[in-house]
Amino acid sequence: MALTEIDHVSENEEMQECIDSCLECAQACEWCADECAGQGEEMAECLRLCRDVADLVTLHARFMARDSGYRTDIAAITADACEECADECEQHDDEHCQVCADVLRKCAETCRNMASA
Repeated sequence: MALTEIDHVSENEEMQECIDSCLECAQACEWCADECAGQGEEMAECLRLCRDVADLVTLHARFMARDSGYRTDIAAITADACEECADECEQHDDEHCQVCADVLRKCAETCRNMASA
């Protein structure tokens, strides 16, 4: 949960939701990537995208926390990456991929909201 002591975050419900969504997404992507690592070459793209997204969403959460002027630019890139990764995860029947895809879609939506704010 986003820190309520950070004034610019506590006063912005959309930002709070996006930070929380990004951190949840990082967890889901790290889990999915770890599970994909043991499944062979057919999961290589899923693993790569999940790792990229995990890095992007944590970066985006940090930029929002510090009220960076680049946070809206990062939000748009992060939303695109989340959608691409969700498309990949949805192609696989594994539970970790399906859970990750759901979390990615939610994160993409909150990031799009931040990008247009």
